Amino acid sequence: MVGITSAGAYIPYRRLSRELIGKAWNRNSLKGERSIANNDEDSITMAVEAASNCIGSEPRESVEALLFASTSAPYKEKLSAGLVSTVCNLRDQVFTADYANSLRAGTAALRSAINMVKAGDAGRVLVTAADCRLGYPKSDEEQLLGDGAAAIMVGDKGIIATVEATFSINKEIVDVWRNDKDQFVRTGESRFIMTEGYNACMKEAVTGILKKSGLTPGDIQKVVLTTPNMKANLDLAKKTGFDTKTQVQDNLMLSVGNCGSAQPLMLLTAALEDAKPGDLILLAGYGDGADAFIFKATDEINKFKPLSSIEKYLRNKSMLSTYQLYLSFRGIIEPMPGEPFRLFPSNSAYWREQESILQFLGSRCKKCGASIFPIQRICFSCGAKDEFDKIPCYSKKGKVFTYSIDKLAGRSDEPVVIQTVVDADDRTRFYLIMTDYDPSELKVGLEVEFTFREIYKGANFNNYYWKCRPVRNGGAS
Repeated sequence: MVGITSAGAYIPYRRLSRELIGKAWNRNSLKGERSIANNDEDSITMAVEAASNCIGSEPRESVEALLFASTSAPYKEKLSAGLVSTVCNLRDQVFTADYANSLRAGTAALRSAINMVKAGDAGRVLVTAADCRLGYPKSDEEQLLGDGAAAIMVGDKGIIATVEATFSINKEIVDVWRNDKDQFVRTGESRFIMTEGYNACMKEAVTGILKKSGLTPGDIQKVVLTTPNMKANLDLAKKTGFDTKTQVQDNLMLSVGNCGSAQPLMLLTAALEDAKPGDLILLAGYGDGADAFIFKATDEINKFKPLSSIEKYLRNKSMLSTYQLYLSFRGIIEPMPGEPFRLFPSNSAYWREQESILQFLGSRCKKCGASIFPIQRICFSCGAKDEFDKIPCYSKKGKVFTYSIDKLAGRSDEPVVIQTVVDADDRTRFYLIMTDYDPSELKVGLEVEFTFREIYKGANFNNYYWKCRPVRNGGAS
């Protein structure tokens, strides 16, 4: 038996009101808000968050493959899945692969994972998808697109939802695309792309998988349909015989937006969070054709509790104050350069120290038990040499021991940098920058957790490291 064993998502803390976007261009705005990746986030960092949420407390050495899907990976030639796998502290003997250049990259990776497990090639495969796409300024896409990530674990044990059927179609059409040098998503004429693209492909996929599995729309408890706009999925559901009030999964367009290749997996995660044993879930995702799946929730679904639910991410948010700040975060406009980052990056040093830089591993002395970060050969407590075990620090939580506010150290659009000393519960001490914070909550004793972020671009490659952020249980700031 093959199916989903876990799922997780990630929605950035920052949000932007669509009304604010509309006012900037003196045009009508769409309802709601969209998620915005912070200036230190990209598809890699968001995929790490979703993957960690999906893995939870499960042993990471049990993951045998990691597939990464995105249309907005930071590198054109470099394995993103390998980076995500390393940061997630998976084994070196893990199969990694990237899926790209299509909005169906996420569902394509999911189907590949299912086939890998069915074939006995791997027992557990982690599928991650993340996107941070740009719509042309003043366009509907600028308001409709959102940033986010999701992850699905496929395996043959501890299954929360079995795979009942899969179905795919291919349709060549130039409706949504980006050329090699394009910064913004291009779209064709709206009636053409909806009629001949989305509606035609998705209808064929939905009806096709129902026929293949011998089911009717009434047999499905939850239908999960990706959508390019606010209500295309609802119109499609009506045309294919579903009740839009009781069967259709919320498309999150009012609160998050269209997260590209991550959208189908994010909506599937939301559906799994609310599923009951025996529920049938139909998932369909569009992009130059369509992929469709039917899953059936097992009794194990009652044990499924992600570290952070979709609902929790929706509650935890901070609204951007200006549209110009969004433009700066995404590199659409370049404000006055800030203070240069006074480090000289080295790809060899980055490789040599990746256990601390990427995997966030510390050391614990075998003689006195002192925990130290980063890894140290000499224990600062008892002086023992090379007597230590490597310990993961990414799941730790701690409290702010002290902090300083530097108002000139950051980017010119966000010049304030919070340098933070954090004491973890096991007394490991960290010196990190704080991110995703509200100035009003800064205080000694503030509970924080760790998050993988981009530090800066230097030597023509992305330099990543770990930061701390406040622990939140919910509520907007």
